[in-house]
Amino acid sequence: MGARRGRRPVRELVQKVSATRAFARVAPRVVPALDRAVHRLTRGKVLLSAQMLPGVILTARGARSGVERRTPLACVPEEAGTWLLVGSNFGRPGHPAWTANLLAHPDASISLRGTDVPVRARLLAGAERAAAWRAAVAFWPPYAGYQARVEREIRLFRIERRPPGVGT
Repeated sequence: MGARRGRRPVRELVQKVSATRAFARVAPRVVPALDRAVHRLTRGKVLLSAQMLPGVILTARGARSGVERRTPLACVPEEAGTWLLVGSNFGRPGHPAWTANLLAHPDASISLRGTDVPVRARLLAGAERAAAWRAAVAFWPPYAGYQARVEREIRLFRIERRPPGVGT
């Protein structure tokens, strides 16, 4: 119990820092590079950023190239065994490339604690998106600040496990 109490102030500090514009300028270059390196060194067992926020490595085919791309991402686990992926791009103006990849090729995979899981992504819209957005913001409040900084609607995907043999 004491260890959990100690994590709460750290998590709150990380939330405050991650909501700043300075973090949005630096994080897209630093966080994914560190995540990829640690993930590779630990053979997929550790994702550095997941020490604060649950995360996965998304492997999706490039929208134009068709080449597989590996992207470390924070995720919001849902009770149904699905996950939300938030295309916040740290509150920067453009949509992150991985969101275009999922729109073009929704069958993908995630590396979750060293296990590759085939998934299918679905862009959320309407009331379903609104409910999922509320859950994402409740889980990680800086998402609200990211949305306030940009004119685009942040893309929100639900990913779920694909049955064996379905998709590529």
